[in-house]
Amino acid sequence: MKVLAAMSGGVDSAVAAARAVEAGHEVVGVHLALSRMPGTLRTGSRGCCTVEDSMDAQRAANIIGIPYYVWDFSARFKVDVVDDFVAEYAAGRTPNPCMRCNEKIKFAALLEKAIDLGFDAVVTGHYASIATDAEGNKELHRAADWAKDQSYVLGVLTADQINHSMFPLGATPSKAEVRAEAAERGFSVANKPDSYDICFIPDGDTRGWLGERVAPEAGDILDREGNKLGEHAGAVAFTVGQRKGLSIGTPASDGKPRFVLEVRPISNTVVVGPKEALAVKEIAGDFYTWAGLAPTTPEVAFDCHVQIRAHADPVPAIAQVVRDADRVELKIIPAEPLTGVAPGQTAVVYLGTRVLGQCTIDRTVSAVPVSAVPDGAVASEATPGSGA
Repeated sequence: MKVLAAMSGGVDSAVAAARAVEAGHEVVGVHLALSRMPGTLRTGSRGCCTVEDSMDAQRAANIIGIPYYVWDFSARFKVDVVDDFVAEYAAGRTPNPCMRCNEKIKFAALLEKAIDLGFDAVVTGHYASIATDAEGNKELHRAADWAKDQSYVLGVLTADQINHSMFPLGATPSKAEVRAEAAERGFSVANKPDSYDICFIPDGDTRGWLGERVAPEAGDILDREGNKLGEHAGAVAFTVGQRKGLSIGTPASDGKPRFVLEVRPISNTVVVGPKEALAVKEIAGDFYTWAGLAPTTPEVAFDCHVQIRAHADPVPAIAQVVRDADRVELKIIPAEPLTGVAPGQTAVVYLGTRVLGQCTIDRTVSAVPVSAVPDGAVASEATPGSGA
C-alpha cells in the first residue's frame, strides 16, 4: 500500500516507518509542525514536536530512504487541542489533550489529507494492534506489551479511521526491543527519552500556563454541605482529586486531609471533602463513539472493562446506552468504585483486549452515601458535571 508515516522525531515512529518499508509498502514520512513558535530544543523528556524533533525525524527518514516532509498543522492544533484544553479547564473539566490530538489531528486532519493525496493508510508508532474478525471487520486491540500499551489514547478512533491505520509496533514484546532495533538501524534517536507531560506545556507548569490564558477570579471553597471553608484565587487551578494547595487553614472535623471533589465554574466555587468521597460508582457521557463495529444492541447492558486513565488498570464494569427525554448517553457502572474521576476525562470501554469505544465523562455519581461521610456531608446524586 501507499502509506504516510507520521514521524514525531522519536524512536517509536522511526522504527514504525522502517518496518512499514520492510513490509513492502510505499512509505512517505511526514512531521507535523504543531506550533508556530516552538521551542528550539527539548528539555530532557519534556515536550515534543519541536525543531529538534523535526530534525531527528529528518535524519531517520534519510537513513530509511523515504521522502520526508513537514506539514504545518499549527492552526488546526491550536483550535482543536490547545483552545479546547483552555475552554475545558475554564468549564471546570479535566481534559485529555492527547486524546483530542489523536481524534482531531493525527487521525482526522492528517488522515483526511493523506486520503485526499492518494495514500491508503497512516502509520504511527503507537503501541496498539489491529485485528480482523471472522466477518472481515477490523478491530482495535491492546499491544502485546501491556506496560507500553497506548490503546487507551486511541479509543476515540472510528471504524473508518481504524480501516486506514497501521501500528507496526503492536506485536513487539517490549520497548527495549524497539530501542535495540533502532540502534541496529543507526537511528540517532535510539536512546532518546520518551516525551511526557503536555506537549504544548513543556515546562510542566500547567497551573501557570493556564493562569496566563484564563483570568483568575477569586471564589469560595466549600464543603459538601455548602459551608464556606476558605477562598481560592481561581478555580481553574484546581482538579478533582487534588490535595495540595487548598490553603483552607481550618482542619477537618476528623483531622484527615481534604481533597477537591468538584469544580463549579458557574458559581466559581471549589468543593472539598474527605478522600472517601472521591469514590465514584457510576460515570456517563453523551459524547461517545465506537472503535470499529458497534454493539448490535447497545441499549442492553453488557459486561466489559473500563479504563479512565492512560496507565490505569482496567476495571470490570457494566455498560449500556441509555436514552431519555433529555439525553442519550453511554452509562458505565464499575464493579468497584473508581477514584478521582473528573468530568472531561475519557472512559474507554474494552471487551477483553479489544477497544470497543469511549465516552467523555459528563457526570459522575458518588459511591458514598450521606451517613458514610466522616464530616456529615451530603453525597451528590447523578448531576451533570458532579464529581462529588
